Amino acid sequence: MNVHFKLPDHFRSVVFSFPNLSPSTPMAVRAPISLPPSRVLRLRSRRTRSDSLLPLEHLNQPLSSRPLLARAALPGSGSSGSNGPHAPSISPSSASSAIDFLTLCHRLKTTKRKGWINHGINHPESIADHMYRMALMALIAGDIPGLDRERCMKIAIVHDIAEAIVGDITPSDGVPKAEKSRREQEALNEMCKILGGGLRADEIQELWAEYENNSSIEASLVKDFDKVEMILQALEYETEHGKVLDEFFLSTAGKFQTDVGKSWAAEVISRRNKRLGELA
Repeated sequence: MNVHFKLPDHFRSVVFSFPNLSPSTPMAVRAPISLPPSRVLRLRSRRTRSDSLLPLEHLNQPLSSRPLLARAALPGSGSSGSNGPHAPSISPSSASSAIDFLTLCHRLKTTKRKGWINHGINHPESIADHMYRMALMALIAGDIPGLDRERCMKIAIVHDIAEAIVGDITPSDGVPKAEKSRREQEALNEMCKILGGGLRADEIQELWAEYENNSSIEASLVKDFDKVEMILQALEYETEHGKVLDEFFLSTAGKFQTDVGKSWAAEVISRRNKRLGELA
């Protein structure tokens, strides 16, 4: 039996010969969304229910009007078409670990940054607020040769993640830097254990350590973003609350490592000086 299909213009016309099939044999066709002429349209001959078949007239529809029919209700693919034989499975335990981890991370959304509380700011930003804007900084920063922008965003998202357990430890708490790092490492180990270990947990550990040790250009840039975000927030609180928050600007002066960090910090300080000049 010869089967001829009428295909859209960007497909080559093809004829398939099936000598052992009768005209009544049902066939299931799997059509790609878009293929160049050099690719071959793949057909699968299968005895199956007629309502499982992809209609041949579907091939003549404009590409933009076609529904996505990957593994369309073929036997063994599951009723939803999303759990084929090669689809990765998610065990209940891994789902449970993920939700446990995310529930713990909720504390990052509700824990307020202590530095602002100590300076009398009502309803200050949370730890998650701070990390989110740092990730945006990584997203919009200009191109830097050799910089992995995606890695910067990941570092920004996890650099304070241990504070979900230890809280926001500030210089005013009098905790030595080595002790602060030890507490955070211990907390991070516990969080990764809750996550269930594995590649994602290892990645979080690696990103956090990279930031903590300032061991890459990405880490250096994110450390600058940490300071830029803080002084920008300080300027915003000065404007909103009529306060003078010199401490945050003095504590970061001369500590920026990258050209982007220095440039952005200078812009924030310029705007602050202009505002203070107008108030004088």
